[in-house]
Amino acid sequence: MKIADVKANAFAMPLTSPAFPLGPYRFVDREFLVITYRTDLDALRAVVPEPLQVTEPLVKYEFIRMPDSTGFGDYTESGQVIPVSFEGQHGGYVHSMYLNDHPPIAGGRELWGFPKKLASPELATEIDTLVGTLDYGKVRVAKGTMGFKHRLADHQAVLASLAAPNFLLKIIPHVDGSPRICELVRYYTTNVTLKGAWTGPAALELHPHALAPVADLPVLKVESALHFVTDLTLDLGTVVYDYLADRAEG
Repeated sequence: MKIADVKANAFAMPLTSPAFPLGPYRFVDREFLVITYRTDLDALRAVVPEPLQVTEPLVKYEFIRMPDSTGFGDYTESGQVIPVSFEGQHGGYVHSMYLNDHPPIAGGRELWGFPKKLASPELATEIDTLVGTLDYGKVRVAKGTMGFKHRLADHQAVLASLAAPNFLLKIIPHVDGSPRICELVRYYTTNVTLKGAWTGPAALELHPHALAPVADLPVLKVESALHFVTDLTLDLGTVVYDYLADRAEG
């Protein structure tokens, strides 16, 4: 293979059989259970990287079913998103993500910088309750429950939350283990079709684990819960801060 061929075909690893295809990436019937809870402010500040700013001591714990995802297939995801601001713009910092499918783990980390790790999340309805769980190996680390479709949620508020930016810390190491890329990435969801949104009573429990430390942001009080189904496209995003150059981008 000639050098020009390598350069022309190099967008993911492995070169001859990439773990994921080129985008754009469309998600159909993506189902969310999002439980917003109050936590310790100092614990939040310890994990949110500058220049992002913590706006209030809240965390959004998410369980997401993705049955129809371009190039990624059918999988489930769970993790934490922290409300933040960047240069006066409010959005969410994706702090942790656990999922059960290799292509979106590889693509999410390599393209965007999503903090994805392999685990076993589930989201399903059990009689009258929507139940989300996260197991790391055989160990239960998170469980969220919500009354199934008790009340309609404010669709405009849900759409506004989906239109807000999200931020990621993308780290790609050099061959010697030092950071080759260390960037703050901003991305959006686009072409959103909201198919339904509901709210209801909810509960959330997080359990300590050395390698899935979701409980390091402890649940002090559940503030609200949302269950919604949507189609959307995941924007590839832009770099807004380069840590190695110590400067804002764009």
